[in-house]
Amino acid sequence: MDNNTQPVFDRTVEDIGNAVWMEHTNVTVPDQTLSTLFYLSALGFTRDPYLMPGLENMWINIGRTQIHTPAKAAQVLRGHTGIVQPDRAALLKRLEHYAPRLAGTKFAYKDCGEYVEATCPWGNKYRIFEPDAAKYGTTQLGIVYVEFICPTGVAEGIARFYNQAIKAPAKVVNEPAGKAAKVLVGHHQHLIFRETSGPVPEYDGHHLEIYIADFSGPHKWLKERGLVCEESDQYQYRFKDIIDPDNGKHLYTIEHEVRSITHPLYARPLVNRNPVQTNRNYRPGYDAGQWAAPHTM
Repeated sequence: MDNNTQPVFDRTVEDIGNAVWMEHTNVTVPDQTLSTLFYLSALGFTRDPYLMPGLENMWINIGRTQIHTPAKAAQVLRGHTGIVQPDRAALLKRLEHYAPRLAGTKFAYKDCGEYVEATCPWGNKYRIFEPDAAKYGTTQLGIVYVEFICPTGVAEGIARFYNQAIKAPAKVVNEPAGKAAKVLVGHHQHLIFRETSGPVPEYDGHHLEIYIADFSGPHKWLKERGLVCEESDQYQYRFKDIIDPDNGKHLYTIEHEVRSITHPLYARPLVNRNPVQTNRNYRPGYDAGQWAAPHTM
């Protein structure tokens, strides 16, 4: 082999676009006790020990991502959330163990082969996948996508919106599950807008949060079209309505909490526990959960 030959890489594989990280989703819940049983005890996630420690809200750490559950009337995301988590057998064992205490709610779970589907006490659905380097890179724990069900005929316009307004790479895909707009909003993280011929529930106010590198550009685009619904502070604004840039037609509503990468909370280290560790099987040094795969040499 010629020692002077330079390796050739496809640099586009590492392009993310303007949206660099989807940090959290937010659904309100009426009962933090049931929320604790489902998200912490059954699913094995971790309550953030530093922020929102009271009864009015709970921030749930899942790797470098979160679910926020303020205490109000229940909200249900129109679709489902895809999460990567190791040790399916342990997850199923926890779900089985806590099922009696969640009886009488909308809680349910099933092993679907490729993933475990778990439904929270109020109807939010989560699909939990095991780590897969080909699909999720080094992610061992975290939210990797949020999928929304949408009316037919909107996928192309939604892809145009994210490409032009947010500068997040988006494309239309035709998959066995149906036609969808697929938007890259972080490293191995996507928003998916899946068309359906069935009914789409009314929007109830749930939201998601993304960090973007070009903070002012999308704000200007959205502001010019009257789409900014909240000027939160120096580091954050919000919008709800997704429109077709070609004609201004409304396509979908989901509130986006948009933050700059200069936001004080950007890349804040999150505490994650190892849910397999208990007082009965305790081993020193195994308290923390790992959100990314270790290096292999």
